[in-house]
Amino acid sequence: MTYTAGIIGTGGIAGMGILGMHDESQIGREKIEASHAGGFDAQPEIDLVAGADVDEAKLERFSDAWGIDPDRRYADPEAMLASESLDIVSVCTPSYLHHEHVIDAARSAADPDLIWCEKPIATEVTAAREMIDVCAETETELLINHSFRFTDKLQRLRTLIQDEEILGDPQSVTTQFRMELLRNSTHLLDTLVYLLDARAETVSGYITGENEAVESLEAGSQVDDAGGGGFVVMDDGTFVTVDCTIPRDSSSMTLQFIGSEGKLYLNNDDGEWRYWRLEDGTHVEEPLPGIDGAWTWEDDYERAFANAAAHIVDVLDGRAANGSTGEEATRSLEIIIGLYLSHYTGGQVDIPLARPLRDVRVTSW
Repeated sequence: MTYTAGIIGTGGIAGMGILGMHDESQIGREKIEASHAGGFDAQPEIDLVAGADVDEAKLERFSDAWGIDPDRRYADPEAMLASESLDIVSVCTPSYLHHEHVIDAARSAADPDLIWCEKPIATEVTAAREMIDVCAETETELLINHSFRFTDKLQRLRTLIQDEEILGDPQSVTTQFRMELLRNSTHLLDTLVYLLDARAETVSGYITGENEAVESLEAGSQVDDAGGGGFVVMDDGTFVTVDCTIPRDSSSMTLQFIGSEGKLYLNNDDGEWRYWRLEDGTHVEEPLPGIDGAWTWEDDYERAFANAAAHIVDVLDGRAANGSTGEEATRSLEIIIGLYLSHYTGGQVDIPLARPLRDVRVTSW
């Protein structure tokens, strides 16, 4: 069966490249495979047939690159959703618009079976909850593009931790990634909750107030989103430290897990994954079973979008359950909002957030 797809938001992650991640000579001029459109293009079962963007110049560049017919290019997302019948809608707009566009798509005449929404799910927990609820009411799958979940190595590692228990009982995790919390550490924290299969219980945070993306990534406007960190106690008792205060050029995405039966070091920027089994009080280094080498941006991340699109086909065909639900995505958002709340109130924050705190919004792109 062939599925039709449309994209709302035709910028970087949709298929035209992102500053700081792709070759600047390609951005906005060439097709970028590590993207939503690239994922669709890799799947013969999916046809990208429509696109929408209020920036008509951006829409034209994207549509020309990805071969969208001129009469299926829409300057208004609502017009696309009213005119098209779509199986899949990708939401690739700035994070503060995810709530509006997911709900509009779920309730629209386009009647998609699945919405593939870029991370983070939203900029406030109340918005995320409404997105989840509306998609449930309309029987629309909501799949959030936390792309690391769709890499083969990370999926295998989760199996090793959850099923083969290479760590035993997780006890402590140390994490580090670049600024900013909402824009970047959503990757880090979703990886954390994915591997542990746990949810935060207590959060204590510190916000630096610094945001390097305004200059280094030419973001063009100030937002709340900033560097920061703190500690998190998960509901399985694991103690986690979070450090997302480091500028992009000098940062590495690292996670170090310590458990009752072993320890694990992951550095995704430098391409180093190491594992030690605890034996009679001594850590003995061993290869990770079934994982050849380490995770890399150049290989694993590049293939994540094609893997995600293949997973979408499996979900629509009934062969797989959604592997990146809105419920799962809200776990990392809760931690991020909790870090901000803790910093500005001077106290620890309990998760799940009390109802009034769910309305706290952190602006980002």
